Amino acid sequence: MPRLMLLDTASLYFRAFYGVPDSIRRSDGTPVNAVRGLMDMIARLTTDYEATHVVACWDNDWRPKWRVELIPSYKAHRVAEIVPVGPDVEIVPDPLEAQIPLIRHVLDLAGIAVVGIDDHEADDVVGTYASQAQLPTDVVTGDRDLFQLVDDDRDVRVIYTARGMKNLEVVTDVVVVGKYRVLPQQYADYATLRGDSSDGLPGVAGIGEKTAASLLAEHGSLEGLLEAAEDPDGGLSSSVRAKLSAAAGYLKVAPAVVNVVRDLQVPTLEEAGAQLRPVTGEARAELERLANEWNLGGSVKRLLAALGHPTTPSQLIDSFRTAWAWVIASL
Repeated sequence: MPRLMLLDTASLYFRAFYGVPDSIRRSDGTPVNAVRGLMDMIARLTTDYEATHVVACWDNDWRPKWRVELIPSYKAHRVAEIVPVGPDVEIVPDPLEAQIPLIRHVLDLAGIAVVGIDDHEADDVVGTYASQAQLPTDVVTGDRDLFQLVDDDRDVRVIYTARGMKNLEVVTDVVVVGKYRVLPQQYADYATLRGDSSDGLPGVAGIGEKTAASLLAEHGSLEGLLEAAEDPDGGLSSSVRAKLSAAAGYLKVAPAVVNVVRDLQVPTLEEAGAQLRPVTGEARAELERLANEWNLGGSVKRLLAALGHPTTPSQLIDSFRTAWAWVIASL
């Protein structure tokens, strides 16, 4: 059965970089741990979850200025350099920065579609494909903000990587409700109220996770909550009204920042070349050359095997466990 997999690519290559030992290097000392780790992730994920189509969603702009204009603190702690025209420079370790061009090259050679949209984050690309997909869809990410996309009715799940590749979690409606006591479609409002220090979102002072969940359970949405705050008979305590009033400016703009964009003009899956196919010809020869030149050997073999549709998925899984199981364990 056809199944789409959307990769939050930067989330994965950061995890690969920190999870795979930096002793994995080219003969000249250039690190390749993120490249190798990402290839192994893709090989395992596409095999385990039987993906037939994959899009590696890319951060053309990891901190869009239109989001920063609304909330200046948005991801501010991760800025290495402010760029007046164009994307700001993110703090990225030099050994990882050096590997990103090779990551792009390897993905292109492997025939894995890479899609990014100017002035938008990978999350927005993921959000658009997930919202418009006609196929069952898995979103692979370590970012819980994308839980807002989970939708059992449309068969959209999140494969959550935050606990590592040995402890992947398949996030469905039931999982979101169990963890946060909100529905996936309420998750962005919940995150807005709660805030998120990792993204520089202040939230509403005095409203934490439990209060945010209970308010949304009662009022349905942030819009419904704010309407209740304006109504003397809305059922809110004076304390909650005061907290919402104090954060009125933030609450006016935060939803546009927290909600992923779902209507970007992205190429169709066919136009992007998202369907997985065996790698052949010059592309395969170049990948095999890189495998030797850049010390990518085992990872390239496993990726080629995954894309070449091995006889049974278990064969590829066995190769992970026997050939490089310690890398998978560390991711």
